[in-house]
Amino acid sequence: MLLAIDTSTETASVALAAEGELRCELSWVAGQNHVSELMPAIMAVLAQRRAGFNDLSALGVAIGPGSFNGVRVAVGTAKGLALALKIPAYGVSTLEVEAWAHAPCGGDICALADAGRGEVATALFSARGGWRRIAEEHITTVVALAREAPDDALFCGRITPRVLSELRDVFGEGVRVARGAAGLRRAGYLAELAWRRVQMGAPDEAPEMQPLYLRRPAITLHKFME
Repeated sequence: MLLAIDTSTETASVALAAEGELRCELSWVAGQNHVSELMPAIMAVLAQRRAGFNDLSALGVAIGPGSFNGVRVAVGTAKGLALALKIPAYGVSTLEVEAWAHAPCGGDICALADAGRGEVATALFSARGGWRRIAEEHITTVVALAREAPDDALFCGRITPRVLSELRDVFGEGVRVARGAAGLRRAGYLAELAWRRVQMGAPDEAPEMQPLYLRRPAITLHKFME
């Protein structure tokens, strides 16, 4: 079985899949409690399937972008499990997980996350004739997106009221935006993307797996460190 782990934001999710088919999934609002809540959630999905860690054959982990602490918890946990169990790990962009949920639309999908400072983290994907990434993960503004994303693209992800307002200003009131439950990032989709990587035979080396941070953390050095 493949275990998928995603704690990229305050919403966390874990899932178990077999041969790419979802077997169990748990999503919840973790807030800032990823460290204390992740392992109990993993144990819960394993128990639901009457499985143990030795039944795992691969891991999928959302590597960001997202909150610095949240992404670090998921990547660190996946690294530890991969090394302890001697199984492969597959790192997947959090933005791709969000976009993949809407692949059945068959068009262009722009995944977004409010990055603060009037900016957004984004990546553009296309489900036309197969799945492919059009634009890599990067930081930009909604105004600049008008030069990157097609007018008929579906926007999804962690879209705050500010970002939604800007999307409507730039793309018009008819802009296509996935909202509500349709915007929930689920580990089941992460498991599907990780399974695609399993079939390609391209795991990440656990010790070298790194979070995908698009911006350095806003940490102020203490006087004695300056």
